[in-house]
Amino acid sequence: MRAVDIIAKKRDGGTLTQEEIAFFVDGYTRGAIPDYQASAWLMAVLLRGMTWEETTDLTMAMVSSGQTLSLGALGPVVADKHSTGGVGDKTTLAVAPMVAAAGLPVAKMSGRGLGFTGGTLDKLESIPGFRVDLSAQQFTQQVAQIGLVVAGQSADLAPADGKLYALRDVTATVPSIPLIASSIMSKKIAAGANVIVLDVKVGLGAFMKTLESARELAQLMVRVGKGVGRRVLAVLSSMDQPLGEAVGNALEVREAIETLQGHGPHDFDEHCRTLAAHMLVLGGRATTLSQAEGLVAEMLATGQALDKFVDLVRAQGGDVRVAESPAAVLPRAPYVAPVPAPRRGFVREINAEQVGLAAVTLGAGRARKGEPVDHRVGIVLQKKVGAMAEAGEALCTIHAADESSAQAAAQQVLAAYAWSDEPVATLPLMLEVIE
Repeated sequence: MRAVDIIAKKRDGGTLTQEEIAFFVDGYTRGAIPDYQASAWLMAVLLRGMTWEETTDLTMAMVSSGQTLSLGALGPVVADKHSTGGVGDKTTLAVAPMVAAAGLPVAKMSGRGLGFTGGTLDKLESIPGFRVDLSAQQFTQQVAQIGLVVAGQSADLAPADGKLYALRDVTATVPSIPLIASSIMSKKIAAGANVIVLDVKVGLGAFMKTLESARELAQLMVRVGKGVGRRVLAVLSSMDQPLGEAVGNALEVREAIETLQGHGPHDFDEHCRTLAAHMLVLGGRATTLSQAEGLVAEMLATGQALDKFVDLVRAQGGDVRVAESPAAVLPRAPYVAPVPAPRRGFVREINAEQVGLAAVTLGAGRARKGEPVDHRVGIVLQKKVGAMAEAGEALCTIHAADESSAQAAAQQVLAAYAWSDEPVATLPLMLEVIE
């Protein structure tokens, strides 16, 4: 078997066998197949596509390229969730404690932010002392002890995906739906959970800009997961404007804590409750979505979800006082200034990607992998789509390291807003469920 023949077969629109895909992935992971051949193969996949069987075989070849975690000893069901990324998307920080408090163990490996989307690990590291680098043994032990862990992706899990993703990033092959699906699902499967809820973002601030492309990705990931024995469900959710009000690491942690305390922004609260309810139904803790929603409401009202968040912070070395006084414990930006509305009217649109890029300008995100982030900085939106604003009223508040970066970010945020003289309906939150 030769790599060049596999490249040519896909270039000409052929369907690769399981053996051919396994040969190629293994060869590239070991260094036997060079970057230039892997690049050609990735471009052929981008242009010609893959069947769902090929995507499943690619997923499992990447899973087999490294270590896999076995969580079976922790109980019959362990859950995980994954978001395809968005602006203000701090859902893991609230959803995981809600679900774990209700008795369904959650074992989640998360990533860091790149570009305009934030990373869960960066947000958690806003909490003084919080450790995200856990060994596989520490990861599984923590799930056994408190039913919840959120840690960094182990380099030993699906290493082929790490190599291929780095190559996709510099060869303009990131947008391929089969490659996206196999990348996400290989990491989820290798991490050991048997219940997986996927939050697939669609809109201006998402990688999937159209409902059609998001639906295609969601359907493919659900089919791949079920094909290898996992319980998988996908929710398509809107990312045409930022989720919640806070964008920026420490600011988002604070908003997640406020949501667990019972007074977070309505859209973020609703989004988290819906995802948590789907996880509980899929994991067998509730038989209907309505029953699961009631269970989530109970976990929040009784404080058990917040207590589980405290358990998580304590287990991973963080300052547990953050749950009671986030403003006192989390780092704060030295320069805080409102951005006034330039006119009277109704907010018609807030381009989420532009708001995310403004956060990068402040230092909350990174343009290149490995760059540091400033946990203190970010944006808090006071007016979202559908809201009425008077001229000069605060649209948002900029939290910055200095005045110059605040002014630059303020101009970007203002450019993200579009206006209407007539009332505007609020945007839908959840768009579809793919089962």
